[in-house]
Amino acid sequence: MSKPWLNNYPEGVPAEISIDEYASVADIFDQCVVKFADLPAYSNFGKTISYKEAKQYTSKLGAYLKNELALAKGTKVAVMMPNLLQNPIAIFSILRAGMVVVNTNPLYTSRELKHQMCDSGAEAIIIVENFCHVLEEVIDETPIKHVIVTRMGDMLPFPKSAIVNFVVKYVKKLVPAYNLPGAVPFKKALKLGLQHRFETVPTNHDDVAFLQYTGGTTGIAKGAMLTNQNMVANMQQASAWIRPVFEEGEETIITALPLYHIFSLTANCLVFMKLGALVYLITNPRDMKNFVKELKGVRFTAMTGVNTLFNGLLNTPGFKDIDFSPLKLTLGGGMAVQRAVAEHWKNVTGVPLIEAYGLTETSPAACINPLDLSDFNGKIGLPISSTDCSIQDDAWNELPIGETGEICIRGPQVMRGYWQRPRETSEVLSSDGWLHTGDIGFMDEQGFVQIVDRKKDMILVSGFNVYPSEIEDVIARHPGVLEVGVIGVPDEKSGEAVVAVVIKSDPSLTEEALIEYCKQDLTAYKRPRHVFFADQLPKTNVGKILRRELREKYVH
Repeated sequence: MSKPWLNNYPEGVPAEISIDEYASVADIFDQCVVKFADLPAYSNFGKTISYKEAKQYTSKLGAYLKNELALAKGTKVAVMMPNLLQNPIAIFSILRAGMVVVNTNPLYTSRELKHQMCDSGAEAIIIVENFCHVLEEVIDETPIKHVIVTRMGDMLPFPKSAIVNFVVKYVKKLVPAYNLPGAVPFKKALKLGLQHRFETVPTNHDDVAFLQYTGGTTGIAKGAMLTNQNMVANMQQASAWIRPVFEEGEETIITALPLYHIFSLTANCLVFMKLGALVYLITNPRDMKNFVKELKGVRFTAMTGVNTLFNGLLNTPGFKDIDFSPLKLTLGGGMAVQRAVAEHWKNVTGVPLIEAYGLTETSPAACINPLDLSDFNGKIGLPISSTDCSIQDDAWNELPIGETGEICIRGPQVMRGYWQRPRETSEVLSSDGWLHTGDIGFMDEQGFVQIVDRKKDMILVSGFNVYPSEIEDVIARHPGVLEVGVIGVPDEKSGEAVVAVVIKSDPSLTEEALIEYCKQDLTAYKRPRHVFFADQLPKTNVGKILRRELREKYVH
């Protein structure tokens, strides 16, 4: 196949990368914590730990998992917390112990959490206490045998740790009561782990490193099996792309997207680790006022995010007063970057907002725009090193340059498949390695790719996949609902918003009551923003709801 994108690579970016330099993600970590031992690694709530300290903490927790809990290599361990210092410590402890990280959204409802724990087979979970009440509701119905509980301030020095934990629990009342017999405090696990000598358990390219949950291209959440090869390859690919712009030991990256999101996990936590950068963790980016206040105290050189995050910052008082002179890169992904937001961002910061494209199934980076791009171009970029991109028709035949079809990706970063779901895997992965993304677009003569539509019914809310069938299943259980169809509509803040069109069986049912009902089983970004009531839903002759017709009627 022709590869026009190679002619437009930025200077210094290779056509191919090598994945043989590292055996695993844990191997990269082990090398980085020695190479950058005395440099700051992670910062949060005013506390910074060095790479050397990161090694020490992960050795303690890794030893606890391996020796105290006697968990075997390959055991699934869930991590359920926002961006705290404990998060990367947990991730690298699990990987160093030869186990598999199951990243879990801390805002999940009990239904969502139960599905992910049962589907993954996770035997242990490291969780922040704010969400333990959700775990309590379902733990007896899951394979989880071991619970490690941390508090928000556990990694902070005394007395700040005690103050933060007191305020979170008793002043802000962010920790609902829970009862999890046998749960072990995070700090106790570290102490117990200290009793054992710990060495990283060897893993290789074929071992799964992360079970990263996504809706895939349709339906209920599935675990994308991301092997060490996938993750090492994507770290090498992204590193090669950004390396001409950055210097080892000199960078600070603002990490506002949660580390359980694949974009933040790979780009911030992993790729910038290879540079010996400081990963500055933002725990609650929704608190834009305090987010901006924090940014004013950091000389940051890079930042990743989604369109809604950038737009929110731009509209927060004080943001324009930040010193942006050290900023080298702002990278947007997870959802489409809007031209108006990109242009406003450059006007305020002086730095272009560079768009990238990827999926959970590609670890995630697949296409990135050149970092020396001066202005927003409306494209998702060029296929990165060692990556092929093909535009294909419904029969999986390649289309010529300029023609519109499904964007397909092939490369060493493409997942092995969906955990225990061979049928769903075969629907998106061809025998010759092409991942069918479900996104519709075209490639121009220079190799730049542009998205024009989405093949599936997936709704993209602030960078998170939302699947209509899941929302419909929840709403349909309401006794006052006869039928329901769910669609996505354009939204200035979140890119898209969820809308439900409902036929009532109970005439007294209200929009407010139905949205309130959804709070039981759907995390916030999945809940309908609006509910419309109708007399009938458009359907095919076999009874399938025609979401396209719903969109034509309700999208204005």
